[in-house]
Amino acid sequence: MKRADLEEIIRRATEVSSQGEVIIIGSQAILGTWDADELPERATLSREADVVPVRDDARGLVAQMIDVAIGEWSEFDRAHGFYGQGVSLATAVLPAGWEERIVRVEPDGPGGAAGLCLDPIDLCAAKLVRGEPKDMDFVGALVDAALIDPIALATRVAMLPTTHRAIAAKRAGAFTAG
Repeated sequence: MKRADLEEIIRRATEVSSQGEVIIIGSQAILGTWDADELPERATLSREADVVPVRDDARGLVAQMIDVAIGEWSEFDRAHGFYGQGVSLATAVLPAGWEERIVRVEPDGPGGAAGLCLDPIDLCAAKLVRGEPKDMDFVGALVDAALIDPIALATRVAMLPTTHRAIAAKRAGAFTAG
């Protein structure tokens, strides 16, 4: 995925949700900070961006609307080759204060759409909580490229909820050792 792709997802998601802003929480939130040509290829392999509506009801109907309109196998996906998956904020475990560190992406065009992308270190901390091989590879690629400082990452991991902190800290150790 490229930054322009993320911007198109933001434009469409804000249009579908009738909200001026959406939150981008998945790996492609990294494109809020760096363009694809500045990132290791392993960090931009996904064809999806996880999109959280700023306001949703208890059943997640707005996220579902986004998913239907621009999600996987939608007409949008078929036309563009990438998609936006409507999700709940509860799908990510984030460090305290993440809201103050978001990276705002405002695509060109009418409507004033904005994507609130996770800060890269918050994003990596959330990936360490998930701990799937693709998540660990994503974090490793950013650390190897010196885009994420392992010490800063360990500090941010310490800001995770207590119930997730120990496992994420253990996983972060793989990037601070040696």
